[in-house]
Amino acid sequence: MNDTLVKLSQIGIVPVVALNDINDAGPLAKALCDGGLPCAEVTFRTDCAEEAIRVMTTEFPQMFVGAGTVLTTEQVDRAVGAGAKFIVSPGLNPEVVKYCVDKNIPVTPGCANPSDIEQALAFGLDVVKIFPAEAIGGLKLIKSMAAPYVNMKFMPTGGINAKNLNDYLAYDRIVACGGSWMVSGDLVNAGKFDEITALTKEAVKNMLGFRIKHIGINSPDDTTAASTANAFATMFGFDKNEAVGSYFCGDGVEVMKSQGKGTMGHIAVGCNSVDRAVYHLSAQGVEFDMDTALYNEKGAMKFIYLKGEFGGFALHLTLN
Repeated sequence: MNDTLVKLSQIGIVPVVALNDINDAGPLAKALCDGGLPCAEVTFRTDCAEEAIRVMTTEFPQMFVGAGTVLTTEQVDRAVGAGAKFIVSPGLNPEVVKYCVDKNIPVTPGCANPSDIEQALAFGLDVVKIFPAEAIGGLKLIKSMAAPYVNMKFMPTGGINAKNLNDYLAYDRIVACGGSWMVSGDLVNAGKFDEITALTKEAVKNMLGFRIKHIGINSPDDTTAASTANAFATMFGFDKNEAVGSYFCGDGVEVMKSQGKGTMGHIAVGCNSVDRAVYHLSAQGVEFDMDTALYNEKGAMKFIYLKGEFGGFALHLTLN
């Protein structure tokens, strides 16, 4: 994937925006940034789309803004000229796709069947939009179409909401999801930007899925660790399982056989995607020890320690 698609994958959710009033562009961009999603696909369904992109990218340079519902090469030029970093179209228009590819403009055309995907492959694309996702079969359809096209990934839009978002994102062939439930036209038109911020925060929280998985307790040696683990097992009936460098007591306690990371020990925080968690936490200023990162066979991060200590504990992210 190109750098643009990698960033969209890290962000995870692409708010799909239709603006009727240019005066809403700045407040909406601020609401999304405050909510933790500095990203938008501004659709060319309205006359002010071009200027909205310009306002968002100028007033909020941290915003990663693309243009959606792009139907012509003229709209491509207008969108890119206004600051759009990527182009999204509802269908696969060969003229528009070729124009973007020839100019090295990231483009994600809409596809709804294998024939569309094969056209996208012919243009050298490795990510396509599935639209309208829920209406044409949802995740079941995507998995079926993904099977013969092993190098193709997908960005579904249409019918994605807070309830089904994580079902889609859990499939590793899905790069990101487009959605408008946090930026609905009713909310924007009513100027309810505080509510948009709240819905955006909730969407990010739901997507990342942070939870405490276990607490690690440091010990000076194996004998002390075994004694501590036995105490947890005896008192609370936790199953004790020995690992290479520790004992696990149930799911919530890990007793280290030596002085591990952290003065007191460590806390494992689970999440739905370590890559996305690192991106969103880094945007808040959190720093990571990249030397501790572990990856799965497909190159996705599955484990990493944060820098520093928190109340005497080291923190690491791991998958839920």
